[in-house]
Amino acid sequence: GALPSTAPEVTTTMFPSAHPTRSLKLCRSLNRSFFRSRKYTSVNSISRAERVQRLLAAKSQSGLSYDDIATSIGVTNTYAAQLFLGQAKITPETATKLQKRLPSISDEDIEAMQTEFPMRTFDEDILKEPNVYRTYEAVTHYGEAIKSIINEQCGDGIMSAIDFYCDVGTTTGKHGEKRVVITFNGKFLPFIEQKGEDNSVSSPRD
Repeated sequence: GALPSTAPEVTTTMFPSAHPTRSLKLCRSLNRSFFRSRKYTSVNSISRAERVQRLLAAKSQSGLSYDDIATSIGVTNTYAAQLFLGQAKITPETATKLQKRLPSISDEDIEAMQTEFPMRTFDEDILKEPNVYRTYEAVTHYGEAIKSIINEQCGDGIMSAIDFYCDVGTTTGKHGEKRVVITFNGKFLPFIEQKGEDNSVSSPRD
């Protein structure tokens, strides 16, 4: 199968009865085994997985939330998470802010975050995780209705997932319950009429 661009978060809390040292070694072993079983030809998957683990460890040790980090470096909380999970490329300006906020991140990891190009994909196993599956289910269940409203309000086209912002937050319902709010903010991209006169490069005809 294809290698996901994120490292699976196997953590010591999954093995509460184990000795801390043995538990940590087991986590590292599971993570490395996972990435050895799924490889991209153009990516050093082991190196990337280990970098993601170091970044997540730095975040955990700092006690900062993704909201805290996002505010400090000027991105959305979802994008901040993607940077830590290896799913986005950081700019030099943002890298400087991140290293200032989390000085425990090494120069080598900061450099790699700027120079390496992410593989923006996912492993199919992630859909077995209930939180991810329910979000996926909600988008697919409401998909036709969402498309109809986009067409009605914007015309014939799609929402970009590149010129795109995603933010995750919470609100309180009228019964006092916590509710999750996910905002997708993407540029509308209209389908074009493919006029021959506008086609700058036509295919050859033998």
